[in-house]
Amino acid sequence: MTAASIATLLAAGARTLAGPAASARLDAELLLAHVLATPRARLKSHPEAVVEPPAAASFLALVGRRAAGEPLAYLTGRREFWSLELAVTPAVLIPRPETDLLVERALILGPAGAARAADLGTGCGAIALALARERPGWRIVATDVSAAALAVARANAAALGATGIEFLAGSWFEPLAAARFDLLVSNPPYVAADDPALEAPALAFEPPVALTPPGGDALAALRILARGAAAHLEPGGWLLLEHGAGQGAQVRAELVAAGFAHVRSHRDLAGHERMTEGRR
Repeated sequence: MTAASIATLLAAGARTLAGPAASARLDAELLLAHVLATPRARLKSHPEAVVEPPAAASFLALVGRRAAGEPLAYLTGRREFWSLELAVTPAVLIPRPETDLLVERALILGPAGAARAADLGTGCGAIALALARERPGWRIVATDVSAAALAVARANAAALGATGIEFLAGSWFEPLAAARFDLLVSNPPYVAADDPALEAPALAFEPPVALTPPGGDALAALRILARGAAAHLEPGGWLLLEHGAGQGAQVRAELVAAGFAHVRSHRDLAGHERMTEGRR
């Protein structure tokens, strides 16, 4: 590999990615900025700058992996969520913009002052960290069954200087013992094992345990959360669950059957019912 200019490498990267022109160019810019540890703006302002062979080779290798479907967030190790820059690895689900809705509703329903909240199945810590950023008076517990995911979440908390979050290992309510909270939030796995969506190339790189509940039943984790939440909520406390676009009616039925009041679903920006809440 010989040295090449930024402009030459970006053009080669965009050709290899061969997607929509804007998307291919953006991905190429993000990957080259990552390799060079420089802002994208510098790539645009200095297209003639020469990239040495080792860096050029690293860039083209990442472009090849991106062209094969590997998510950009895993290639750069970073993902922005709620204006927070988070580290992500293949041990955690990549935060989606749809999860903003869960954070928004938690902030609306939770007290402005002191409160206790738990994020069940925290993954990289995105939800817990967003809540901690917006509500510094809250005490938050974040749980996950995956030790590798908790390591990523703890690292993100340390990097952001987040305080007031306790990370606990275990499945769903297990680490909470007898503790009660004002808010319980969760973005659990909710994709059925036979869902054609799992055939998308990008999902092949994400942890299966974060996508599909054990046994393949799409609603299994949501049922566990709906049926067990009341024992861990203060009177008047809220349970908020993210779920699949077609699962709103089933999740509402589970919450009503579990004795929750004020049960309602909310739609994401695409118009899909994306999360459901209920009050103990």
